[in-house]
Formats: sequence, C-alpha cells, structure tokens
Amino acid sequence: MKQIMLLACLIAFVFGLAAPAMSEQPRIVSVNQFVEHPALDAVLRGFQDQLREDGFELDFRVHNAQANMATANLIAQQIVGERPQLVLAIATPSAQAMAQTVRKNPSMQKTPILFSAVTDPVSAGLVPNLLNPGGNITGTSDMTPMDRHLGLIREIHPELTSLGVIYNSGEANSRALADLLKAETAKAGITLVEATVARSSDVFQAAKSLVGRVQAVYVPTDNTVVSAFEALAKVCQESKLPLYAADVDSVPRGAVAALGFDYYEHGRQTGAMAGRIFQGADPATTPVEMQQDLELHVNLSAAKAMGVTLSESLLERAAKIHE
Repeated sequence: MKQIMLLACLIAFVFGLAAPAMSEQPRIVSVNQFVEHPALDAVLRGFQDQLREDGFELDFRVHNAQANMATANLIAQQIVGERPQLVLAIATPSAQAMAQTVRKNPSMQKTPILFSAVTDPVSAGLVPNLLNPGGNITGTSDMTPMDRHLGLIREIHPELTSLGVIYNSGEANSRALADLLKAETAKAGITLVEATVARSSDVFQAAKSLVGRVQAVYVPTDNTVVSAFEALAKVCQESKLPLYAADVDSVPRGAVAALGFDYYEHGRQTGAMAGRIFQGADPATTPVEMQQDLELHVNLSAAKAMGVTLSESLLERAAKIHE
C-alpha cells in the first residue's frame, strides 16, 4: 500500500513539473481623459503603442469626461473599483480628480498614477516637487515655452501691439499659462486682452468678443478651447483675425502656425515611464519629465484666409506645412 501511495505521489510530481504554467493575466490600466481632441487622443495612442511595443500585456479601461469636471471626478471613483495596476490621467483636470480621489481612498495610495499633458503639476497640486514627487503620482509635463510662442507671433507681426487670449479660467493649467503670457506681453509692451470661457460652447462668443479689439489671437494648451477650435477658427477667418495655437495639432484645424511638440511622442514618453514603473521603479523617486523638442507647423490656407503673409525664411524652418 505504501508503495502504491509513493508511486502516485511520484506521478503527480512529474506531471506537475510537466504541466504548462498559467499565463499571466493582463495588467489593468485605467485611463481618465478629460476631453476628446486631437492632442489628447494622440497622447493616449502614443502611451498605448509604447507599452505594447515594450511587450506588456495590458487591459486598458478608457474613460472620457467630455470636458466636465464633475464627470472626471465620477470617473476617478469608478477607477477605484476597477482595481488597476496603473492609472493614466490625461490633462490637468483629470489628474487633479485622480489625485483627490487617491487621497480619500487608502486602497489606491500604492497604485501608480501617471499624468500626461499637464502644464504645471506643482501649482495644480499634483506633486510638491518635480524632481522628487514623493508619493504615488508622477508623469510628463507639456509646459509651454511662452517666450518662444510670443516670439513666433511677433516675428510674423512685427508691429503687434495687442494680443487676445482665450482660455478656461477654471483650468489650473490655463491660469498658469495666462500668467506666463501676461508676463511676456508686459515685457514686450503688448496689451493682452483676455476672454475666458467655462465650457466649449462659450468659445464662439469669446472669439467674437475679441474682434476689433486685438491684432491677433493666441490659444494656449487649454482643453476646453481646443475642443471647440473649429468654432474659433471660423470667427477668425470671417474677421481676418490671425489665430495662433500652442499645439501643432490645432494647425490643420485652422491656426496659422504653432510652435509645439508632438503629443503622440509625449504619450510615448509617458508610456516609457509606465514601463519602468511596471519593472519596479518607484513613482515617489521618478522625476516629472518635460518634452523639449519643438516643431514649427504652419497652415497656408488659414494664413491666406486671415490675411497673413508668411516669410520664406519661416516656411523653410517649418517641419510641416499644411496647404
């Protein structure tokens, strides 16, 4: 009897060694995206592509707040129930919603939260320090080089004395950018005229309010305004009011020019950071990263419609020219 039992154990042991290992379950990655527009959509694609190319098996749970802060907060609460291995928050309002939710839910305080397309993560209350975030939240910033943006507009309009800016004063990133622009226009002796909005449906009227008051209009990386960029471009074309943007994805949508970076590459940069975290990197000691490479994109048809002449030297520097 003992011999039979020993034989049975030996067979079980041998077959146990031969049995294939169970496949690893895909990691759950929950996404809280504030609104759909080309730049933020490109961030998500870049993030997903980078991680897939790096060989990670992932189950993406993508949520979109449609530019509604209350919805972003509800999505953050829903994400808690998804028990993800990592969270991606795209744009400042969604990142703030995730940060606030994490503080109220101890179960999420060890889950890595990565933000992307966030202008000023310190003033937005996401991290206390760019080099040492200190918690479970870090990511990539799209801080705008405002001096170079204003420099581009002044190169095209050397006699510029007044500039309009449209932004959502309820977005922390937009307020930070507006403050930077105020400082730069003040140094240059240019009058800055602000038109603020609360929702995308306000953009058309805000644009109309600037007609006849300014010589050009600039739009920072403001999610609310960019989501309704075509309405703004329509007003500017009808009024022959030159329109400039902070992101290159707005150029084919009607901006004369933009000096910005590729948001798809921005997403890939965030994806590479996520990969390092999956491999053991600690978000608390993972510095916030910036993207430095800028490209000039121009739109010839928009320039013509708005009465703008672009110099040959500027066109020669353009990485992409939209006809």
